[in-house]
Amino acid sequence: MSDKDKEPKKKGGLVKKLLIPVLLVAGLGGGGAAAGFFAAGAFGGSGPTEDPNAPKVVMKDGSKVSASAAGIKGAPSGAVMDSKFKVTYYPMEQPFTANLRGDTGFAQMSLAVSTYFDEKIVEALKEHDIAVRSAVLMTISENDAMSLESMEGKQRLKQQIKDVINKTLSEKAGFGGVDDVYFTSLVVQ
Repeated sequence: MSDKDKEPKKKGGLVKKLLIPVLLVAGLGGGGAAAGFFAAGAFGGSGPTEDPNAPKVVMKDGSKVSASAAGIKGAPSGAVMDSKFKVTYYPMEQPFTANLRGDTGFAQMSLAVSTYFDEKIVEALKEHDIAVRSAVLMTISENDAMSLESMEGKQRLKQQIKDVINKTLSEKAGFGGVDDVYFTSLVVQ
């Protein structure tokens, strides 16, 4: 017998057995992290871009910035907005008249809206006037005369109208932007 036959076969050492799985896990983890950073735009990608047609928020000085640059998601609201941004008021051209729920009478009102965004919101209101008017009339008709007698009922209706206008504009124009709704006249009979 030769000396080679007498030597026991070498087994792949403990270090080798542990090192391969550790390197494999590290390589897969690093590749996953790199893919995540790439998808997020960290490697020279431009990342998600803003819609150039989206309305801009108007600052008090008249300059316009994107909603994300102003730190706003959706329609801005609140007292903080009043101090930083310019508000634009838009009176709806025709009054709204709707029968109220339960044959309790009717409501007639004139509305105005406010926005902190540029003229694109007013243009969208004008362009989609029919859809907005229909949605507002449907909202008014879901109320009864008794609920509109109280201040809380009127405030609730204002919020409902604001929400339905923003929803309609979002569906039709791609962006809401109405901050508040005002009654310029209100008759409930």
